Amino acid sequence: MRLEVLPISFALSLFFSVDHTLAAPASHGQPSSRGLHVPILRRARVERNDTEWGNWAKQQKQFLEGKYGRSPSATKRSSGYNLMVNQNIDSSYFGSIAIGTPPVAYNVILDTGSSDLWIANSDCTEGCSGLETFHSSSSSTFTNVTGSFSITYGSGQASGGLARDVVQMAGFQVNNQVFGLCDVVSGGLLNAPVSGLMGLAWKSLSTSGVTPFWQSLYEGNVWDESVMAFYLTRFQNVTNAQDQEPGGVFTMGTTNSSLYTGQIDYQDVPSDAVTYWTLPLTNLTVNSNSVTLPSGSSSYAAIDTGTTLIGGPTAQVSALYAQIPGSAAETGQFQGYYNYPCSTSVNIALSFGGQSWSISPTDFKLTELESGRCLGAIFEFQGSNSGGPAWIIGDTFLKNVYSVFRAKPPSVGFAALAANAESSVTAAGVPTATIGSVSASVTGSGRTHENAASPNSALAWSHVALLICALGTSLLYLF
Repeated sequence: MRLEVLPISFALSLFFSVDHTLAAPASHGQPSSRGLHVPILRRARVERNDTEWGNWAKQQKQFLEGKYGRSPSATKRSSGYNLMVNQNIDSSYFGSIAIGTPPVAYNVILDTGSSDLWIANSDCTEGCSGLETFHSSSSSTFTNVTGSFSITYGSGQASGGLARDVVQMAGFQVNNQVFGLCDVVSGGLLNAPVSGLMGLAWKSLSTSGVTPFWQSLYEGNVWDESVMAFYLTRFQNVTNAQDQEPGGVFTMGTTNSSLYTGQIDYQDVPSDAVTYWTLPLTNLTVNSNSVTLPSGSSSYAAIDTGTTLIGGPTAQVSALYAQIPGSAAETGQFQGYYNYPCSTSVNIALSFGGQSWSISPTDFKLTELESGRCLGAIFEFQGSNSGGPAWIIGDTFLKNVYSVFRAKPPSVGFAALAANAESSVTAAGVPTATIGSVSASVTGSGRTHENAASPNSALAWSHVALLICALGTSLLYLF
């Protein structure tokens, strides 16, 4: 059994209840060059005391260390979008997929820090109360796949079997997608309306040996461009933020030029690190003061939409807070975190070999503690001790940029957000659960070592409308 760690977006669910509103792909908007987008939604603020914050902070650290604390192992084209939901004030972002024939919609965390797709099964005996679960008997295209499926996280485990069925998202379809169908889910791993997780990293990271949904589409040559892109909204420190808010837009096969301005600064993934979406962190400043960073693999950072906060090596994180007057290391449940005077505005900037990108002081300020001091959103992380990336760059950073994950060549790009990105997305409101038409499909592939067909060409495509809006999010959430 191989071990994985739960995205922090799942972790927060341990402390926050979620209602049953679903967010799914929208099919409205203005035409574009064959590309689609996925809306994201977000939830309302929940007040916590220091003990609750301490439990949450400790779990975020444990989840990240578990997730990264192991060594990773000629057709018509289109593009599409999926509107996302922002849960628990920037804690997690989820979108909608559809599985089966006829298709049924499910909400899943969109996680560039893992590679497996899994969903709660209708036969689930533990941890699935109140969730929308998958009913295999309702799908005429469902088949079982030999083999078991098991993922272990810092907070528990999801396990069951493997299945094959039609999976749709953002106007794309994989006809024989293999995914985990979980009968046992540890309490707190999933909370309605989330039913599972879709991994968006590379197949080499998959615990089940299955080609990820996005990679089947890319290899099937059905995208206009070999890219996936995210715009994530911010509701951190927004008064009266609701449990669910517009979360942003996830786009496959193209980028949405209405959400960013200027050029996309692409930086290549190192050739020895094409598992996560990894970039070397080359420069880090705190209020314009530089923090000394190592070179080579010791500087590798995973760009992870499924992580709420930012984790980094002890030496560099300590040096970062040393640049903040009055900061101090936390203890107990907050071990690995630092506090600082709330009156201090902290400006963090990161560079991955190109342009420097700033983190809003609002995003860096995780919360105000009962002592009147504020907790920083960057903490000490020891994943590199077990062969994982030295840094994990989550939504604390990604809310500040338009992020693009390019398959060929493997690279990650960032661009400045358009001035009206937030207003254009939030004006659309919280997305509703819908199942749109399919613009392009591929046959898909099975597990590694399984005698299954490799990804084939797209069968057909139809002109797809492109949504020109993005959604918003809030709160900090780690995996």
